[in-house]
Amino acid sequence: MFRIPLALAFCLSLAAGAQAQDAGNGERVFAACKLCHQLGVDAKSVAGPELNGIIGRRAGAVAGFAYSAANKSADITWTGETLAAFLRDPKGVLPGNKMLYAGLKDDQKIADLIAFLRQYDANGRKAP
Repeated sequence: MFRIPLALAFCLSLAAGAQAQDAGNGERVFAACKLCHQLGVDAKSVAGPELNGIIGRRAGAVAGFAYSAANKSADITWTGETLAAFLRDPKGVLPGNKMLYAGLKDDQKIADLIAFLRQYDANGRKAP
């Protein structure tokens, strides 16, 4: 009788630990994103839009970037949840977008990447 709640608590603690976000690991995940996206004070849009302040920003909102019609008309505000879904399956979440990326399937890497992106404000300043 006592074993079931203890086993459940143990499993829940493992699951909670697996979702801890590590911005340092996220920076390593972002290395692959650098081919198309930039972050920081001097960030520019290249093949993809710059990602400063992406959390809380509406999809298709970086001035001067040539977004797809699908992205410009999307009713999406990037939150941790919407960004995670998009990173997992870009074409499924936003059909018709131009991003040439099949998706990141590792939930831990997604969480870490989002933690890394959260550090940058809209002006490209990294939080201390």
